[in-house]
Amino acid sequence: MKKFFGEFKKFITRGNVLDMSVGVIVGGAFTGIVNGLSNYILKPLVNWLIALCLGSNDGLKGAITMLSEAKKASGEVDALGNPIMVTDLAHSIYIDWGAFISAIINFIIIAFVLFLIVKLINSFRDGQKKLSERVKDGIPTKEERKMMKKDGIKLSNKAAVKAWLEQKEKDEAEAEAKAKAEAEEKAKADRLANPTTEDLLKDIKELLKNQAK
Repeated sequence: MKKFFGEFKKFITRGNVLDMSVGVIVGGAFTGIVNGLSNYILKPLVNWLIALCLGSNDGLKGAITMLSEAKKASGEVDALGNPIMVTDLAHSIYIDWGAFISAIINFIIIAFVLFLIVKLINSFRDGQKKLSERVKDGIPTKEERKMMKKDGIKLSNKAAVKAWLEQKEKDEAEAEAKAKAEAEEKAKADRLANPTTEDLLKDIKELLKNQAK
């Protein structure tokens, strides 16, 4: 059993699992943003357009195609005393176009944001690759030349230029590693604040073990 929990601990502390936990936490927060953008900004605009074009104030909720309509009493009566019947959506069969459109809106938002994230990551990786190539060849960019000038490095001194570029690459790598470590620490803190079932079982096991001693 001790070996099993040791292997489990080794598994959950691996980098990929920690990266995944960070992704899950960010994804959970991102879901709220998507729902807020969809429900409180985009859907009202769509409802306004529907009302403008069709003259209906029901918006997406009224965008349905009834296949089999069921009726129920509304609890009110007309002038002749007959009960007023209304559509019972719970027992009717219909196509909910509004829900379908809402799902499409959410999908487009998520896909667009993911596209921006992937594009940003790829741009960063391309920048790192180009930086490595420049370091290897000792060729600085225009901005780097300005920074070198401020640091008192002459561009004619190839050795100094290459050393400066190597140091910059090292500093950026350290900054990236630090940011990743901070994200992992945040994930650990969030996990401690919101323990999983496995964490609770582990705590119970430790408590029973201490009591047995």
